[in-house]
Amino acid sequence: MLRSGILATCLLLGSGAALADAHLTVCFNYGCLNEASVVFSEAQIGVLAGRLRLATSALAERAVLAQVMGQLYRWAGEQSPIHVDRPGDYLDDDVPGKMDCIDHAQTTTRMLLMLERRGLLRFHEVDEVHRRVRWLVAQHFSAVIREKNDEAPEAGARFVVDTWFGEHGDPAVVLPLEDWLDGEGPNVS
Repeated sequence: MLRSGILATCLLLGSGAALADAHLTVCFNYGCLNEASVVFSEAQIGVLAGRLRLATSALAERAVLAQVMGQLYRWAGEQSPIHVDRPGDYLDDDVPGKMDCIDHAQTTTRMLLMLERRGLLRFHEVDEVHRRVRWLVAQHFSAVIREKNDEAPEAGARFVVDTWFGEHGDPAVVLPLEDWLDGEGPNVS
């Protein structure tokens, strides 16, 4: 009896580490000039886990992930100045907390990695930040995920998870990487 109680206690303590609060750093003020630490509670992560568990395919997971990213940004904005961020780069009125695409790409990648480390992404893996260059000087960066492909891990389809386009806390724009590289995405000033 004592032995099973010890085993149960060890299992609870071990599972507690996986369910502990998540600490994350968000970037802001363009080019990750400033950073702030935010904490997502175990309960908040549980809400997101419940949503992501409902996805039964890669397509469904991307749809849920767009919503989850918006929620993570809203919670992060309650703890940092990023709640003032506006779409694009020219609507921010130079206020502290504004975010350019570099800030968004880094912060979104960190959020996706947090979800991945917790085993909450079943159909995707986090890829490196990608950059598109159009018209010689226009650059844009975004976080990227890749569909899991057991036979050829590097061959999985890639998708941007771009939080830069919308108002703070809006769902992320999720597009095939090739379409995004060709300039797809909402028009933003």
